[in-house]
Amino acid sequence: MSITAKDVAELRARTGAGMMDCKRALEEAGGDLPRAIELLRAKGIAKAEKRSGRTTSQGLVAGLVGPEGSRGAMLQLTCETDFVARTEDFGRAADEMAALLLERMPAGLEAFLALPLGTGTVADRVKELSGKTGEGVSLPHAVTFDAGAGGVVGLYLHHNRLAGGMVELSAPGDAARRPETRELARELALHVVSAVPLAVRGEDIPAEVLERERRIAEEQVAGEGKPENIRPKIVEGKLRKFVAEQSLLEQPWVKDEKKPVKQLVQDTGHAIGAELTVTRFVRIRVGEVG
Repeated sequence: MSITAKDVAELRARTGAGMMDCKRALEEAGGDLPRAIELLRAKGIAKAEKRSGRTTSQGLVAGLVGPEGSRGAMLQLTCETDFVARTEDFGRAADEMAALLLERMPAGLEAFLALPLGTGTVADRVKELSGKTGEGVSLPHAVTFDAGAGGVVGLYLHHNRLAGGMVELSAPGDAARRPETRELARELALHVVSAVPLAVRGEDIPAEVLERERRIAEEQVAGEGKPENIRPKIVEGKLRKFVAEQSLLEQPWVKDEKKPVKQLVQDTGHAIGAELTVTRFVRIRVGEVG
């Protein structure tokens, strides 16, 4: 099949590999981008797939946590240029939408876009911004967490508002109202933005992701010429390393790499006399897809 320059550019953006390596990988994969990424990684040309390709998308991440600390909301409002993203009107609109998102806690993005805002809906407000700025404006992500009385939500927005993270903790009894628990939730949200985990725990990583990593590891080991009788052990070792690197609780805490995140959670729980559990997290970055 014909491999286009656009295909090669997309693969380069997602792997950092050279142009000719990308072209050969796409040809070998029959134009299948995910398979081409696997081939490049198996050959050691690309260490890991980036979460998204390079993009010209600009915008802001907005979010806030309710005063009770158990509810949080975060969204991404995008445009075409940084100039527009940094205007007062654009920032005010993003914050206004985030406040509405927290207040109404809609069930999904479509429900949020249909909510009343001003003289129209949220979707109408997005269109209005597009008309005023002369740029394409969209709202691709809107997420809410409600931990209830026995939980805490922590939020972190990067200083440039290009990325944000939100974490939910289960905190029984009075622990949900302790300042130490709220601070832990915020610290974990900061960690999520910085370390980009795939899941809270290893068992939460999707099976298709693990299967992909297994294929890559098997091809790497075969390419290294390892004896067949020891290949399975090497592959399992690579998989265990991948799971540890991608699991929030197993990652080294970004503020103290000698301490895994799970130890930070345990230490805080011991300090306040409660068993704290990370239940879920979300990370949004401007320009990233999915």
